[in-house]
Formats: sequence, structure tokens, C-alpha cells
Amino acid sequence: MVCCSNGSLSAWKLRSLFSTPRNNFTNEIVERKSFELRFEKKFKDKVLDSYLPFVLERSKAIKEEKKVVRIHALGYYGEVDGGGGPWGSVNLDHPSTFDTLAMDPTLKQELIEDLNRFVRRRHFYKQVGKAWKRGYLLYGPPGTGKSSLVAAMANYLKFHIYDLELASLHSNAELRMLLVMTKNRSILVIEDIDCSIDLENREDGDEYSANPMIKKNQLTSGLLNFIDGLWSSCGDERIIVLTTNHKDRLDPALLRPGRMDMHIHMSYCTFSGFKILASNYLGIKRHWRFNEIETLMEEVEVTPAEVAEEMMKSEDVDAAMEKVVKFLCKKRSECVGKRDSVEAGGDEKKVIGKKRKARSRG
Repeated sequence: MVCCSNGSLSAWKLRSLFSTPRNNFTNEIVERKSFELRFEKKFKDKVLDSYLPFVLERSKAIKEEKKVVRIHALGYYGEVDGGGGPWGSVNLDHPSTFDTLAMDPTLKQELIEDLNRFVRRRHFYKQVGKAWKRGYLLYGPPGTGKSSLVAAMANYLKFHIYDLELASLHSNAELRMLLVMTKNRSILVIEDIDCSIDLENREDGDEYSANPMIKKNQLTSGLLNFIDGLWSSCGDERIIVLTTNHKDRLDPALLRPGRMDMHIHMSYCTFSGFKILASNYLGIKRHWRFNEIETLMEEVEVTPAEVAEEMMKSEDVDAAMEKVVKFLCKKRSECVGKRDSVEAGGDEKKVIGKKRKARSRG
């Protein structure tokens, strides 16, 4: 194959070499393939400085396009990495993308831009002396799409996912070993971080102690060291994602820049998020009940998962919209009932207080 680049001609030739390895007792012939590139000597600088880097970059891009994203977890199921390592993996067939996520459009765009900026700044991170890592904290009520967002990030970047459960680990050394064995261009995910570690009483202790609080403190120390300590330099182009339903329970030490660089609030379903769900589940962009639904959603708090569940109850668009409206009306009635109950309880306490004051005066 002959190529022309910047006025220089180059010829590629595929070569095959057949041989029998010395330690091969079956006399099996092994084929080794390689490409040979020929060009005139006067084009040497152009080929080495321009053409070959371009070919390698294109090869990397094509490989990434064909890459199958996998999700890794501890356990011997699916394919085991490294011929017997602790991480097992299966293909990530999660269909979530940024287009299907029912989250705030502005926040979604900010996240996409942040991810794009991160993956193209390899030399920048080296220049400023920082490990090529990025941390994201996803927080919000259950059912708001935190796990779906992780899948969308992996599908967008073509990064493998490592799903780590800290509760299954026994020591800081075990945690360090697992983290070092993760590959580059990957996302390390620790879900419900507030339930996995203790971030308020970090004290030195015996790493192998049976005391669960000491074990949590040791794992916390190991995790923080991997995020921005000396061990953070082990590997490149890594993303760390922590999720929680209760951000207020986390110690500020974990949330500071350099550890969790971007905090993403996965809120209750907004009307813009509802329209994305309507497009995904029902294939509609507008409907005569949209105005009514928008008004109701301003009065109640519902998750995208709850709205999606109502849409799935009927394949008929009008019937599905009716179910969504009834669900939102029911939620509003429940909210009003709770508010009235709280107010009634407050009034009752005031009356009791007045009676007690009257008795004390008497």
C-alpha cells in the first residue's frame, strides 16, 4: 500500500514470519505479523516527525472506537483480569448516554466540557506536577440517576468501570493492591461512600484489628492516599466517582479540590428532565398536558425513576400522560396532608403551653 503525506511517498508492506518456538513440544508453527514501512531517505524527518505520529494517533482513535466498555468487580465471574487477578469483568451493556439522562441541561453540559478538558490535558497535568486524575462527587436522593450518570460517563469516554465495595475489604494493604491493579483510562466507582467508610474519627490503629471502626479509618486513609497522596501517581487518566445520598454526612477532608474536583447534585426531576423522559419513553416532544405537568412538578418532589415508572405503565401516550398527572396529584395531596399535620401539631403544642403557663400562674 502506497501513501502520500506532505509530499513524501511511503510504501507499507505486511510481512508474515513463521517459526516454531523452542519450548513448543507440539511442533506448532506460530505466525508473527508486522508492517514494514519504506520511504526515500530524504523524507526521513517528515516521516518520523509527522507521518508516523499521525498514523499512531489514528490507530489509537480507531482502537478506541471499537473498544468494548467493561465493568469490573471483585469476584471470579465473567472474565478474570490478568489471568487470575482479583478483578472479574463483564461487558457493560448499559444503554445510558448523556442524551438519555434526565438531568439539568446546563449541569450536563458543564460535566461534558469538564470530561473533554480532562482527557486532552495529559501534558498540562505533567507540567503542573499533578497526577492525571479527576474526582467527581454525585449526590442526591435515591432514584435521581447517579448510577446511570456513571454509565453515561463510561460510554462517552470509552473508559472501563471498576466497582469497588469497601465493606468487603479487610485491610489498607488489600485496598492499595486492588487500586494499583486498576488500568489506565478507567473509572473507579464507590457507591454510597457515607455507608462504607468513617470520615470523622481518623486515628492510627492496628491495620488488622477486628475493631470495625479502626478498619474503616484505615480504609479511609488508604483511599485518600490513592486519590491525592503519594500513591495517586500510580496510573494515568483515571477518574474517581463517589456517590452518596447524604452529602452533609461526609467530612470536608474528602470533598476538597484535588480529591473531589466537581460536585454534581442529582436533584429531583425538573420539567426539562421530564421532557427528556417523555422523549425517551414515549417518543414525544410536546403534549397538551405538558403545561399541567409543569405546574404540578413545581409543587412536588419526585425522582426521574418515579416518573419513568409511571410512563412505562402504558404504551398509549395519552394514557401514560394521564397516569403521570394522577401520580403528581397524589404526591401533591400527600404533601399538603403532611404540612397540615405538622401545622396542627404545632398549634396543639402552643395550646398546651398556654394551659401550663396559666396553671403555673394560678
